[in-house]
Amino acid sequence: MLKFILQRFLRGILVIIGVIFVLFVLFYVLPGSPVDVITGGKATPETRAALIKELDLDKPVWQQFLYYLNDLSPLAVHHDTPERQKEYGYLKIIKFGENAFVLKFPYLRRSYSYQEGKLVSQILLEDMEGTLILAITSMFFATVIGVFLGTIAAVRQNTWVDYTLVTVSSFGISVPSFVLAILVAITFGHYLKDYTGLEMTGSLWTDNRFGKAELKLGNLILPTFTLAMRPLAIIVQLTRSSMIEVLSQDFIRTAKAKGLTFYEVIRKHALKNALNPVITAVSGWLASLMAGAFFIEYIFNWKGIGMTTVKAAADFRDAPVVIGATILIGIIFVIINILVDVIYALLDPRIRL
Repeated sequence: MLKFILQRFLRGILVIIGVIFVLFVLFYVLPGSPVDVITGGKATPETRAALIKELDLDKPVWQQFLYYLNDLSPLAVHHDTPERQKEYGYLKIIKFGENAFVLKFPYLRRSYSYQEGKLVSQILLEDMEGTLILAITSMFFATVIGVFLGTIAAVRQNTWVDYTLVTVSSFGISVPSFVLAILVAITFGHYLKDYTGLEMTGSLWTDNRFGKAELKLGNLILPTFTLAMRPLAIIVQLTRSSMIEVLSQDFIRTAKAKGLTFYEVIRKHALKNALNPVITAVSGWLASLMAGAFFIEYIFNWKGIGMTTVKAAADFRDAPVVIGATILIGIIFVIINILVDVIYALLDPRIRL
């Protein structure tokens, strides 16, 4: 089992390194210099030269990439000076010459222009709350409503209820999230605003007229519904298919023969055995929702990692923020998938083969 976990962990590390490499090439190798982003293209030759040296842009690309990996690694080698120790916040393990082998949190560098000079890790930490709340709320909504509707479709198989739910769920899977976001925002936040009382855009926390942060739970409804639509549609179809299969099993007929009511058969026997594929979908979708929230947050002006990343990429070409946010989402995605693999292996030893 330990070997299985180690294999999954090493594969996860390789995936993250691959993501970092692709992002690094996109922002540091392709045309367009970070120096121009920082200075707006109006720097003197002396300023440009100083920034190029400070950002290690005078080094070969492969060396810049290794420096970036060194910054991200919790175990790293750094030139040991008071300034470096203050910037990286590291703990020295072994000192050799002017360098030291250190332990630290991954250093994602500083924002170029989106929030100039601010640590990327601090920016992401501030925005994590909004993205996590949106993703978890969407997943909870999708799971509860999806299982409920999928069960109804299964027990009403081949009726108009079943056909309607299957058709609507197919529509939910097909429509891109950003298109649905625009439709939902305009319909419920503009045309039907007098009835819904909802705003087209807004974050969980907004400043009132006195400049104090005020909780606005109503702003969570539209982005939650939009982000949940795709996983909800998939869960409906998974639950329906699994329930139809389970309801045809011998133990269900035995339960009915014992005199259990229809509700008891569904709740105590059928639903329990039908939820395995749903659990699989839910475990995989949570990380996907965090990644999929990028454009949803931007459209609804929801303060989170997604909106910060899109603005940093589109308006400022702020490489450290974009790379840092993508790496964070990638790490969350890999960790969740490793945990799911381990749980499956514990439940079914055949998976380890």
